[in-house]
Amino acid sequence: MKHITLAVTGSIAAYKAADLTSQFTKNNLDVTVLMSSAATNFIPPLTLQVLSKHIVHTDVMDEPAPNKVNHIEIAKQTDLFLVAPATANTIAKLANGFADNMITSTALALPTTVKKVLAPAMNTKMYENPITQDNLSKLEKYGWHIIQPRETILACGDKGIGALASVETIMEKVKEIIYEETI
Repeated sequence: MKHITLAVTGSIAAYKAADLTSQFTKNNLDVTVLMSSAATNFIPPLTLQVLSKHIVHTDVMDEPAPNKVNHIEIAKQTDLFLVAPATANTIAKLANGFADNMITSTALALPTTVKKVLAPAMNTKMYENPITQDNLSKLEKYGWHIIQPRETILACGDKGIGALASVETIMEKVKEIIYEETI
């Protein structure tokens, strides 16, 4: 069974992580969920724990097994690392090698063979900002796959690009990437 690590960051779209987690398990994919502290303001970890059947990890300093480093162990077990939704803040941290929370520490510890995917979600101005675009380009250069956000009326009321891609689109892309053959 393939193992996905789903990293959920602090966007209003974090609620869609429940549907993603459910879809992964229905598609016979094992899921471990990591959440930023901001994400827990939008959806409780317990929801994702029940759907994934695994503990949800929110704190890099929480070490449940005394003989293992949690974020290193999670990284070793991961076949595909998905950040959905990916905020501008987390994208910037990943692009610049920060390891100051559970998500960024685990991402930095991933073996080079692990497939990495981002699904951005943010306000149009934040998404189109040249700094965010540069960070996305940087991550693509490092081998990350980017699932483009949708254009719609956003939670803030603005109309434009920045909404998290649909769960269906994310699922299709994840399945395509995780099952692609390497030559």
